[in-house]
Amino acid sequence: MPSISKSELIKLQKSLKTDTAIGEKFGVTRQAIHQIRQKYGIPSVKIKNVERNANILSLYKKGMSGSAIAKKLDLSISQTCRIIIRAKEKKAIGKKTK
Repeated sequence: MPSISKSELIKLQKSLKTDTAIGEKFGVTRQAIHQIRQKYGIPSVKIKNVERNANILSLYKKGMSGSAIAKKLDLSISQTCRIIIRAKEKKAIGKKTK
């Protein structure tokens, strides 16, 4: 397992974003980085995705296009559209069960 300090791992999370990308940088698996992150008590960046997704949906409901949202939040258009489509699917499923 690579020797990565807590502060270095936090910096890498900000720049590389995912455990997979960090692992590739050090030639180890995503799981190895996950274990190091757990050891240091550093939360996954995925926790921030819930907030980001809510922001995307809010902007979309206000009439902003998927491409404009993607540009504003520095995401790919396809990723932004997937988030919007999944939210619509969840909402449709929720209506069917009621």
